[in-house]
Amino acid sequence: MDRAGKSELVTTLHDVFSNTGVVVVAHYSGLSVSDMTDLRGRMREAGGRVKVAKNRLARLALEGTEIAHVGSLLKGPTVIAYSDDPVVAPKIAVDFAKSHQNLVILGGAMGATALDPDGVKSLATLPSLDELRAKIVGMINTPATRVAQVLAAPGGQIARVLAAHAEQDKAA
Repeated sequence: MDRAGKSELVTTLHDVFSNTGVVVVAHYSGLSVSDMTDLRGRMREAGGRVKVAKNRLARLALEGTEIAHVGSLLKGPTVIAYSDDPVVAPKIAVDFAKSHQNLVILGGAMGATALDPDGVKSLATLPSLDELRAKIVGMINTPATRVAQVLAAPGGQIARVLAAHAEQDKAA
């Protein structure tokens, strides 16, 4: 990679580190190309990205960002997973690491907060933003449904009583 390419990569990574919701750093030594392609595909489907960059260039890109402390994790063959949703990248990375022992989660950052491997795993257990939105809509919708049922119940009871009286009249 020539000097201009490296400069462009550092600028791109700096933008990513400055504007992303969460960053996960992991060792990927021993993963095959198909495994990495699978990881990238899963991450892309969920709304995240995976990047393999030279550690020196990644450290340069981290300078001046609030997650500069992640630079200490960049030793050896590392992969950087990131997403705007603070749950997506950790969830995909942890799930992938469960089935591929060669992917070892080192840590990461959520905003200015440093994450150790356990912190990344705990983020992975949280529901995503879409799941939380669905739960909130369900909670808002449930009281309205219950109110409608309560208001409709007396009318339904009256109809059942009248139907029972009509049945008695027919039988008599």
